[in-house]
Amino acid sequence: MLNYHYNLKNRKRKWCNRFTFDGITDIHIIKMIKLIVFDMAGTVVNENNVVYKTVQKAINEAGIPVTLEQVLAEGAGKEKAKAIRDILALHAPGQPAEAEGKIYQRFVELLEIAYENLDVTPMEGAEKLFAELKQRSVYVVLNTGYNRATANQLIAKLRWAQGETFDHLVTASDVNATRPQPDMILHAMKLCGLTDSSQVLKIGDSIIDIEEGKNAGCGITVGITTGAHTRDQLESATPDYVIDGLSEVVKILDKNPVA
Repeated sequence: MLNYHYNLKNRKRKWCNRFTFDGITDIHIIKMIKLIVFDMAGTVVNENNVVYKTVQKAINEAGIPVTLEQVLAEGAGKEKAKAIRDILALHAPGQPAEAEGKIYQRFVELLEIAYENLDVTPMEGAEKLFAELKQRSVYVVLNTGYNRATANQLIAKLRWAQGETFDHLVTASDVNATRPQPDMILHAMKLCGLTDSSQVLKIGDSIIDIEEGKNAGCGITVGITTGAHTRDQLESATPDYVIDGLSEVVKILDKNPVA
């Protein structure tokens, strides 16, 4: 079920429209959406949390006990060196930078092994949604806290092609500042020739995805419950919508016509 939230702070009004959804009438601010920026793992890519399981394994091998839930709570959506640093700061404070670096390097080694036999699939409805957006002339950009090499491995396993399945890929290694800073979304806009961030919808499965979208001034931010964070966790970041599946994105667009 699609839950609707509207936060007046930092929102640019286009015009108002009263609508009814799931029996609830509300005032909604119409946005002209030209670009949707999708987080990858947990949003449009199902890789069974292998990256975060690998982060957990690398940290555990260093003698620091953390659970997968703790890794997801603190590290989801972040560039992975930063995720490790933030997890250690919370659960094993006082670690020297050298120890953090060794854990990250071990993570990279373990991830390469894990990816050799990894079964990666699209999230349910992802490819259908991409095709629908193409018909609606809405740009599709994938963005991720992974580096470009890791992201390209996932895309290759899915047999997705830039220019066909999606328009552009923006990764943590393509910008100076990663989530929650807006740099990846601003870079995505530049690639698509857009200057108005109110025409952008950002969707992701973690709090930091929503924060990234808000920091970029996106017209709409959407949390999705198919990945790292729960509905309650996502709602704590006050996105405009929280949804349970990608098919609900079309419902949002139908309330927010494309330009």
